[in-house]
Amino acid sequence: MLTLISATPSPYARKNRIALIEKGIPFELKSEIPWHSTTETPKYNPLEKLPILIFDDGRAPIYESWYIQEYIVQKYRGKGPDLMPDSLDDQLQVRQIQVLADGACDAMSLVFFETGRGDSLSKEWLDRQLRKVNGVIKAMDELVQKMEGKFLVCDEFSVADIAAGAMLGMMDMVETKFGLIHWKEQYPELNKYWEMLESRESFRDAQPVMFELTEKVA
Repeated sequence: MLTLISATPSPYARKNRIALIEKGIPFELKSEIPWHSTTETPKYNPLEKLPILIFDDGRAPIYESWYIQEYIVQKYRGKGPDLMPDSLDDQLQVRQIQVLADGACDAMSLVFFETGRGDSLSKEWLDRQLRKVNGVIKAMDELVQKMEGKFLVCDEFSVADIAAGAMLGMMDMVETKFGLIHWKEQYPELNKYWEMLESRESFRDAQPVMFELTEKVA
């Protein structure tokens, strides 16, 4: 059985969890905090980042959420939903949406670390990251407004929708717990799209949960 090492609030690992569930691929979920001294992350990934997908047949583990997602789509094509359209142009659009969603998550992660710097915080740096986040949310709303059905690309559920939904789930958690951004009232159609995704069993079974850092991030 596959093992996915994840950080519980991670939108990156959540994407992989959702894809595995959608395809009906059994896996064991192992949760870690990669900044704690007890982490085994460096054992599997020299970049010391999660998520990591571990195989039970001796193959080398793979890491980086976009690469794991690509592995799931390509290696398990024909099992469950394809999660990727057939035409090259549509595939490229899917990957562009993935870039946007991951970029917003990257920027919000930087916001969290910057707010933890106390008096050393750079307001200019913080504002720049929040502009990125809000820019992506606006761009996602524009994509939703152009949809011809329920999903972002050629009305087929794909890893683009998984990436968008995981990103918006992160932003919902940030809005609810920290009040750093406010997007749901400003973008009602985007919120409606996100709520539709969250109603899927795969999304419900892969809910993000905030952890507590008990060690200083070095």
